[in-house]
Amino acid sequence: MMLPMLLFWGLILWGGIVLVRKMSQRNQDVRSLTTTRTALDILKERYAKGEISRDEYDRIKKEIE
Repeated sequence: MMLPMLLFWGLILWGGIVLVRKMSQRNQDVRSLTTTRTALDILKERYAKGEISRDEYDRIKKEIE
């Protein structure tokens, strides 16, 4: 009689932990989607990747500011 009761409460506890972890992960995904990047952030990223030259970076930065 004791073993089924322990299994039952163990499953309830395990299910709660899984639910909390899923909700936490979902909230992190939503937060990462809502993070806004400015034009300057995108420009810096493109320069860091080597997509644009230093001259282009400076010219575009002046236009943005």
